[in-house]
Amino acid sequence: MGCGMVGSLLFPQVVQGIDPTENPAIWEVAAELVVIVVLFTTGLRIDDLGNWRYWRPTIRLLAVTMPLTIAAVALLGWSLAGMTIGGAILLGAVLAPTDPVLAGELQIGPPLEGKEHPVRFALTTEAGLNDGLAFPFVYLALHVASQGAHPSLWITEWIAWDVLYRIIVGTVLGLGIGWLLGRILIAVPAWNTASASGPGVLALAGVFLAYGIVELAEGYGFIAVFVTGLVCRRAQARHQFHKRLNSFASSIEHAITAILLVLLGSIMPSLWPHLDWSHTIIGFGLILIIRPMAGMLGLIGTPLSLRSRAVTAIYGVRGIGSLYYLAYASTHVEFVDEGALWALVAFTIFASTVLHGLTATAIVEILDREYAEGDDYKPGADTMTNRCSGCDVH
Repeated sequence: MGCGMVGSLLFPQVVQGIDPTENPAIWEVAAELVVIVVLFTTGLRIDDLGNWRYWRPTIRLLAVTMPLTIAAVALLGWSLAGMTIGGAILLGAVLAPTDPVLAGELQIGPPLEGKEHPVRFALTTEAGLNDGLAFPFVYLALHVASQGAHPSLWITEWIAWDVLYRIIVGTVLGLGIGWLLGRILIAVPAWNTASASGPGVLALAGVFLAYGIVELAEGYGFIAVFVTGLVCRRAQARHQFHKRLNSFASSIEHAITAILLVLLGSIMPSLWPHLDWSHTIIGFGLILIIRPMAGMLGLIGTPLSLRSRAVTAIYGVRGIGSLYYLAYASTHVEFVDEGALWALVAFTIFASTVLHGLTATAIVEILDREYAEGDDYKPGADTMTNRCSGCDVH
């Protein structure tokens, strides 16, 4: 991002062509590519799918923490920054997803590594699912901005179509495509040679096949590609092909993410005029107060130790998903607060990257030491200690 800021000062004419307030479609496509590949590889990396107790913190983060975060950020956007109701809801929805790439040090490792720390598992699965589950709230903002704030104008369509139908379609088709893709890539002997020689082509084919089909059916493609990665991995979960697939896809996601972050840095000087004290309060408030408090509330009653809950609550890194949602909304409805929205979101991503990035290494060392000592959970709680040693869960 720093390189992008310097570049914007040297080549201001280039920056004008990628101004997100003028050309959001460029940012929508670029961020969409990153998120698609990231979510597929995130699902692919999860070794221990069979122990459903591992998913309890994830479910709490999605069902409790994310809605609380959206509501709190929206309230601040409306009351403190003076945004419209639609713009404030969009701000909450845009800043809700956590990022599996920028929080890489706190995510689970490549396939077949096993021994997934419960905090890493919770943060990884949360990031994999909330990118898709934030979409209904983005559509809620679009409904309010285009039709009005009164629920009677859009509530039926929003619940029936944007919440229920799209989520169900994304999940069901993701399950089906993931099952089929896993067997095509591994179970059919004739494909073994091809899969060994061209994992990159097969990875991209699987990712975009799932996403394209679900989008045509008007479901949530982000949910589908994550589920596709999860289910595809269940086909011979210990097969070495998964490592090659993950390696190639990860190299793509990191390359595109780096480019996108440089571009984000390059546009920040042009967004500074839209940034004021209320935006910085909201950005820092989300990172330092709202997410930690909402996370701790959501994790009450889970068998994680207090330290593990605190780390999980604090390290909700904001990133590329936020850029995509804001660009998507900007191409569909014109918001009064667009300049302020872009400035606030860019600032929050920058602040999150710096604050979380500077402390992640030390936290990782503490987590790994705690895990080695077997002190991951509260004494006497449901242990959830079925650690994946061979990743043979199907």
